[in-house]
Amino acid sequence: MRMAHRLEAMGQPKYLGTTRLSGGRAVWNGTVRLDHNSLVLPTTWKTGRLIFVNSMSDLFHQNVPLEFISRVFETMAGAPQHTFQILTKRADRLEELSGSLEWPGNVWIGVSVENADYTFRIDHLRRTGAAIKFLSLEPLLGPLEDLNLTKIDWVIAGGESGPAARPMEANWVRSIRDQCENSDVAFHFKQWGGINKKKAGRTLDNRTWDQFPALATA
Repeated sequence: MRMAHRLEAMGQPKYLGTTRLSGGRAVWNGTVRLDHNSLVLPTTWKTGRLIFVNSMSDLFHQNVPLEFISRVFETMAGAPQHTFQILTKRADRLEELSGSLEWPGNVWIGVSVENADYTFRIDHLRRTGAAIKFLSLEPLLGPLEDLNLTKIDWVIAGGESGPAARPMEANWVRSIRDQCENSDVAFHFKQWGGINKKKAGRTLDNRTWDQFPALATA
């Protein structure tokens, strides 16, 4: 929300009218804007890239029509040189629409699971047609024990960053790492986070964890 407000202030058209100030902080005002122009971008990049599709949005928000989502998937299918990552918190709608979408092998889909209250999203994810399914446990705001990692290919964990970052305990991360190792699931530890995430770093038990799932093919 802070970034969207900053881009809005810079005059970037697709962010105009998307935020408001509340208590001196930028918050999203509920406006959903479909960025049709970006649909052609991946076709102009000939060298394969790892593309995070919606870093400032949620493709499966209820106000994003299926027609537009289908166009995004058509774009991804038409650019097999790239690998596309999509992350959503709307796991129920993801599952609902999964059968209406064509799932090329270069599309990875993930859900956010911040704490134990949201593990239900994993079940929705498991029932989709994606070749690669991943969990984003970031920001990690509580312990996640006894995760069901069946049909999950990749787990990302990390702490919250920024001026009001909530703390993350090391044992929460260790437990997730151990569960991944026991289930043969790739584990990626992104950051400790905090006010100064660069200083806090991203090593866990004296090493970095940069595992990736086996790449799927279309």
